[in-house]
Amino acid sequence: MAGLAVTLADVQAAAARIKGAVVRTPCLRSETLSRIAEAEVWIKFENLQFTASFKERGALNTLLQLGEAERRRGVIAMSAGNHAQGVAYHAGRLGIPATIVMPSFTPNTKVTHTRGHGARVVLHGDTLAEAGAEAHRLAAAEQLTFVHPYDDPRIIAGQGTIALEMLQDVPELDTLVAPVGGGGMIAGCAVAARGLRSDIKVIGVETAGYSALRQLLTGEAVTAGGDTIAEGIAVRDIGDLPLVIARSLLDRVLSVEEVAIEHAISLLIEVEKTVSEGAGAAGLSALLTYPDVFRARKVGLVLSGGNIDTRLLASVLLRGLVRDGRIVRLRVMISDLPGQLARVAGRIGEAGGNIVEVQHQRLFGSVAAKRAELDVTVETRDRAHVRELVTALESDGFVVRVLEGAEI
Repeated sequence: MAGLAVTLADVQAAAARIKGAVVRTPCLRSETLSRIAEAEVWIKFENLQFTASFKERGALNTLLQLGEAERRRGVIAMSAGNHAQGVAYHAGRLGIPATIVMPSFTPNTKVTHTRGHGARVVLHGDTLAEAGAEAHRLAAAEQLTFVHPYDDPRIIAGQGTIALEMLQDVPELDTLVAPVGGGGMIAGCAVAARGLRSDIKVIGVETAGYSALRQLLTGEAVTAGGDTIAEGIAVRDIGDLPLVIARSLLDRVLSVEEVAIEHAISLLIEVEKTVSEGAGAAGLSALLTYPDVFRARKVGLVLSGGNIDTRLLASVLLRGLVRDGRIVRLRVMISDLPGQLARVAGRIGEAGGNIVEVQHQRLFGSVAAKRAELDVTVETRDRAHVRELVTALESDGFVVRVLEGAEI
């Protein structure tokens, strides 16, 4: 690690500096996820920070190293999410004026929370790049100190305190897994982890649409873009400092698909009773996507944050129930006679299904004049239970088709 801009001593100094001002989050073993992954799985719950994200660590470590003149003039940051809130919260707590430039598309809740910490919020531009350019313009015009979200040794050292705490709590870990956006957190964690244990594996995780670090490390052309549920790591560029550290200390970077991230969010809710944003669930999604990489290892996952829109979370959970066959839509052909709907409902109820919604179709499509279609949305136990429902209906003479949900 000689020659790197951030050292283990820097991370240890950051830990002492921020001690007591950020939450020393728990790192706990998950019995159920360990069984599913066939590995020993430990989770670092950074979603329990005050702003529900690890970003506080680097932000505070940076703010505490400002000179008096810099503190008086104030700081500025560009972010649409967790970095904004981390800088705003700790700057407000320390009495440092803070300006946060956010893209115009930033959700109102994030704008409100950032302002609630006392920061001046400037909405500018239709992209993160445009917001960043405005932040640098304001920094120069008003002599503000720019607090970069990832390409700063103070930020990297602060984020590295996560791994420091993980290995203090669980020294037997042999693999560390963390999400990758701009690279600041994975770089800091790699410095700390490899500084303490030269043999530990450090693995980064990116979304399939934003895999800049993996592409850079493998010599591929960098392509990035598109929608993702893990907007916290939807970063097109890797910082110069994190890239140097990654080339030296990372074992590999894995890419995960959107559906895998959704599944991991649902699992963390159901198994750990904890809310994770998309970026926070990336590590678990990698564990489930690449089981051979992690089998029989002692794995520490960084659950980096829990800031997810409630409507999006509701959608993810419902989509997960559909994928697992626990909500299914059945199309049942019936005669257009009195009592048929009651017969169908009775058979579903007797088989243990819970009807959520019914749509009765007589007029459209190719339905015969004396017949009708019922689209019945049913809550079930699992895929096997769906087969039981279909069998029960078919045994009573109904023609049934599964429209979506469980494949039977």
